[in-house]
Amino acid sequence: MSTCPTCSKPATADFAPFCSERCRHIDLNRWFTGAYAVPAVELDDVDFEEAESATTPPKSDDFNA
Repeated sequence: MSTCPTCSKPATADFAPFCSERCRHIDLNRWFTGAYAVPAVELDDVDFEEAESATTPPKSDDFNA
């Protein structure tokens, strides 16, 4: 049986992975207020241009060459 990520009590099937609606709302509020965040890496302009050119699809003219 898993535990609630908010309070560590046993989780219930009705509110999985939480133990209650209260803990579910506490977790949601933490996301809304920025308490949880996905880490990001800042790119300098050169890195950004390289990443952009690597993901840009070729122009349609390139297919007819």
